Amino acid sequence: MPGRLFGVGLGPGDPSLMTVRAVEAIAEADVVAYHSARHGRSIARSIAAKHIRADHIEEKLVYPLTVETTDHPGGYRGALNDFYEEASARLAEHLDAGRTVAVLAEGDPLFYGSYQHMHKRLAHRYPTEVIPGVTSVSAAAARLGEPLVEAEEVLTILPGTLPEEELTARLAATDSAVVMKLGRTFTKVRRALERSGRLDEARYVERATMEGERTGRLVDIDAESVPYFSVAVLPSRIDAVPPERERGEVVVVGTGPAGPLWLTPETRGALASADDVVGYTTYVDRVPERPGQRRHGSDNKVESERAEFALQLAMRGRRVAVVSGGDPGIFAMATAVLEVASQPEYADVPVRVLPGVTAANAAAARAGAPLGHDYATISLSDRLKPWEVIAERLHAAASADLVLALYNPGSASRTWQVAKARELLLEHRTPDTPVVVARDVGGPTERVRIVRLTDLDPAEVDMRTILLIGSSQTRTVRRGDGEEIVWTPRRYPEN
Repeated sequence: MPGRLFGVGLGPGDPSLMTVRAVEAIAEADVVAYHSARHGRSIARSIAAKHIRADHIEEKLVYPLTVETTDHPGGYRGALNDFYEEASARLAEHLDAGRTVAVLAEGDPLFYGSYQHMHKRLAHRYPTEVIPGVTSVSAAAARLGEPLVEAEEVLTILPGTLPEEELTARLAATDSAVVMKLGRTFTKVRRALERSGRLDEARYVERATMEGERTGRLVDIDAESVPYFSVAVLPSRIDAVPPERERGEVVVVGTGPAGPLWLTPETRGALASADDVVGYTTYVDRVPERPGQRRHGSDNKVESERAEFALQLAMRGRRVAVVSGGDPGIFAMATAVLEVASQPEYADVPVRVLPGVTAANAAAARAGAPLGHDYATISLSDRLKPWEVIAERLHAAASADLVLALYNPGSASRTWQVAKARELLLEHRTPDTPVVVARDVGGPTERVRIVRLTDLDPAEVDMRTILLIGSSQTRTVRRGDGEEIVWTPRRYPEN
C-alpha cells in the first residue's frame, strides 16, 4: 500500500498556534519534509521542532536560489520548476515505499505556500490530507488588534510582487487589504499605497507571533529594515476615526451607464473613501452604502445648487464624491462643479474629475464597433441651447460623414426632436444607414437594436436611450449565431 501525504499547516510562527490535527499528523508521519534556504535553516522546522522525533526521517528541500537571478535556461521559473519536480520525486519514493510523509508549511499549506507545488504533483497519486493553518493575514490582524473586515466590506490579498500600477488600482478599489511578500518590494508597495490615497491608513506587521515581531504605521517604517516575512495591512474602515482636515476636496466621479460592473478601480476608491456622496438620486442609489458615509440625493434639475453644496461641504473639511452617470465630463456634472468652483470663494477647494465609461462607448460595445472611425457627440436637448444650434451642428457633422452619438434624444416633455433629427440626417444619409438604438445599457431593462435610419421610431426613444447613427461607411452583418453586429471601418476610401 502506498503511504499517505500530509500537507501540514503550522500557523504564523508561534508553535502554540499549531492546531491539534497538525500535531497529530506529524506524530503519524514516518517522514517529515520541510523547505529551507541554502543556509540550511528552516522556519517551518523550527516551529514544529518539539514534535519531530529522533526516529523521523527528515527530508530537507533546499531551494536552489533565493533571488530571481539564475543562469538556468528556463530562467527563475524554470529553475524552481526543476526543483519542485526533483523534490516531489524524492517524496514519491517514500510514499511508494509505504511511508507516511508530512510536508511542513508555515501558515496555511495552500495559501502562498511552497507545499502546494508538492500537492499538485502528488495529491492525485497518493491518499492526501491538507491540514489548514492560521494564516499570516489572521495573525497580523490579531497582533494589530484592529478589525480586518466587517459587515459587507471586501478583503483583498495582494502579493507585493505585482506591478506598481496593478497594486495601485487594486488598493484604490478595495475596502480592506493585506499586501504580502514585502522585503524588496516594500518601496514599491509604499508608493502604490500613497498613489491610491491609502498610505495614512496602512499598518505594518513584521514576523507576527514570532520572535522579533514589530508593528506600527507603515509610513514610519524604514524600507532598509523590512524583511520578507512582513505584511502591509489596510484594516476595516468601519468606525475608523477620519483624519482632521482643515479643507476637504471634491471628486467628480463617473459611475458608467449602469451598476458596479462599470466602475473603474479609481472611481471605486474615491467612492469608498468619501465622507459624503452627492448627486442625482438615481446615481446616488448606485453607490454601495457604507457606515458613517452621508448621502445627499437630489433632483436632476438642480446641478448648480448640487455643485455649490458639495463645495461648501469640502470647505468644512469633508471629502465629497459628486456622482454622475456615464462620464462626468460629457453632458454631466463635471462642468457644473467646475463652473461653480471657478468662483473666488471656492478657489482653494481641490477639485478632481475621474472618468467613467460613457453611454456612447457602452452602447457601441454592445452593438459591435460603430465608433471605429471619426465620430461626433451631440445632445438633442434644447433646454440649454437653441434647437437652431443643434440643427446646424447636425447638418455640419452629417455632411462631414461623421458617425453621430446622439445624447438626450427625447423625454416626456421633448417628443419631436428625434423625428426632426431623422429628417435632417436623411438629407445626408441613405435610408438604410444603420442606427443603434440602445436603452438602459447595463441595466435590468437593457435593449439594443440595429435599425435603418428611415425606420427609426421616435416613440421608442426616451431619456434612457442613446442613438448611434452610422456614416456612409458603417456596415452591418448577421453572424452565424444569428446576431447582427455593426462596425465602421477604420480605413476611409480615398475617393
